[in-house]
Amino acid sequence: MRVPTVLVSLPLLLSALACASSSKQVVDFKAGPQPGPFSPAVRVGSLLFLAGQIGTDSSGGIVQGGIRAETRRVMEKIKAEVEKNGSDMNHVAKCTAFLADMSEWAAMNEVYVTFFPGPKPARSAFGTTGLARGARVEIECIAVVT
Repeated sequence: MRVPTVLVSLPLLLSALACASSSKQVVDFKAGPQPGPFSPAVRVGSLLFLAGQIGTDSSGGIVQGGIRAETRRVMEKIKAEVEKNGSDMNHVAKCTAFLADMSEWAAMNEVYVTFFPGPKPARSAFGTTGLARGARVEIECIAVVT
């Protein structure tokens, strides 16, 4: 029986992190107001760690349309950040999803899977008691930069 590539890649990903000879590099820091006390993206060796994304529009407000619209916007932002930093969605190895209401898990998944048509990344999902700005979903990812 063949183990899916994504499952095999996670231990390799963690090994690469432990052995990374490169120092931590903030790769997406912009001058001016920041979304919070964190770096939007940090690269360590060939690993790219993305901060959690929520479904905000260009004005910083949560997009209208509920969990599906928010998830689509979150995943669009993740895709753009991954590509801007030299990788692609096929090299996303791990995601963590935080939901304000776990009853929306299936609706979030309907949109989430469209961004990963091939093997899916490893993923965890958690219900929360609230997210920044009243968001319904927040997703963070780790990608390999090729």
